Amino acid sequence: MNVHDEPPAASGDEVVTKLSPWTVPDTVARLSAVAAARGMKVFAVIDHSGEARTVGLDLRDTKLVIFGSPAVGTPVMVAAPLAALDLPLKVLVWADDYQTKVSYTAAAALAGRYGLNAELAAGLTGIDALTSAVIAR
Repeated sequence: MNVHDEPPAASGDEVVTKLSPWTVPDTVARLSAVAAARGMKVFAVIDHSGEARTVGLDLRDTKLVIFGSPAVGTPVMVAAPLAALDLPLKVLVWADDYQTKVSYTAAAALAGRYGLNAELAAGLTGIDALTSAVIAR
């Protein structure tokens, strides 16, 4: 389910946001597990809200999961070196009031941004199925 309630900086169809029925920590754990099960590497989980607390600031529960497949990402970066700014892929898992949301840059937006051909762009579309699997009951 796509929600058109993106963060204010998001525009049009560039960011996809889905609702998760789980908490932020549970959604992050599911995302990490699903990515690993699909042969992807989870490079990092950045705890933005935790880091904010370390400097005395308050931020809604916000975590960024960075993951990908070098077999898919490397050919993209060979064809379009600046794609490394957006790869590996990133999924933001965040609390919005009492809902957990999963947001990421749409594969079509990335493909358009870097002028990727259909074959290279196809490798990025797996993020849609992956995030749907994470939030499925």
